[in-house]
Amino acid sequence: MTMLDRADHERHDALESHAAAAALFHGLADPTRLMILAHLRTGEHKVKELTEHLGLAQSTVSAHLSCLRDCGLVTSRAQGRASMFSLANPQLLQDLLGDANDYIGISEGHELDTHDFTAVHGPSHVPEGARR
Repeated sequence: MTMLDRADHERHDALESHAAAAALFHGLADPTRLMILAHLRTGEHKVKELTEHLGLAQSTVSAHLSCLRDCGLVTSRAQGRASMFSLANPQLLQDLLGDANDYIGISEGHELDTHDFTAVHGPSHVPEGARR
């Protein structure tokens, strides 16, 4: 392998690494997707459940879930005619969003890694796993 071939190979590898990071950050770059991710922290959901919980159109939720799946943040599995969506790596995502909270200085109660269930459902509907 010549020096030029090696440099091209290293440049290609670096570009692939940066492309993967860009895809991840693209997935996190929308407030609605962040809300969906926070909601999925409570467990897997069908699209219909997410539309009801978040008050969004089915097409909107589906488009965001597709983006989140494409960038590796969520996974899906078939259950009958529906798909069940869940976080691909809940602990890594929680760590990443926790670091983002610190980086941008989000105040307590408004963290990116939680979902404000009381605003959507009232205080009696906060799932056990979503409490801090």
